[in-house]
Amino acid sequence: MSLSERPSPQGAVPQSLADDSFGDLVRLVAQQRDRAAFAALFRQFAPRILQYCRKLGADQGVAEELVQDVMLTVWLKADSYDPAQASVGTWIFTIARNRRIDRLRKESRPVPDMDDPAMTPVSQATPEEAAQLVQGSRRLHGAIGTLAPNQSEVLRRSYFLEQTHEEIAEETDVPLGTVKTRLRLALGHLKRSMKDTA
Repeated sequence: MSLSERPSPQGAVPQSLADDSFGDLVRLVAQQRDRAAFAALFRQFAPRILQYCRKLGADQGVAEELVQDVMLTVWLKADSYDPAQASVGTWIFTIARNRRIDRLRKESRPVPDMDDPAMTPVSQATPEEAAQLVQGSRRLHGAIGTLAPNQSEVLRRSYFLEQTHEEIAEETDVPLGTVKTRLRLALGHLKRSMKDTA
């Protein structure tokens, strides 16, 4: 069955199902990896997420990919759901919104023009320039080594793994504001360290 098809009435979760019941389903997925509970969540939310993504401008194929991604996140991160923070629907649609934003960011990244003069390889560095580069690289690695572990992790994910702040927050179960603060503190520390050792 494609995501664009409506589930049959026999397989659908009744509309009267209270959000508490959805919370129970999420708990079953988190604690027992209950496939039937996940299937019930999928039947209830997948068509709604598909419509939501289409309203946000995604074409049918992209919207279906986003639904799969969102529901996979629900399966993998069910233990991070907190009923005190939001309803199940709000939690799932927040994931959907974040996935759509991430997708738009990735799609809007410019493709480098290899004919652009700026893309021309730089001439071979002189031995002095190469030594300066090696020394600068060592200073930078040394400065990174002095970061607090949580700052080092955020820096690594942001710059080396090229993750968005939202992806880092979701994967590390840390609030988005905390991720941004840790990254800002890490960069400030590196800037000061590099000046001090110059």
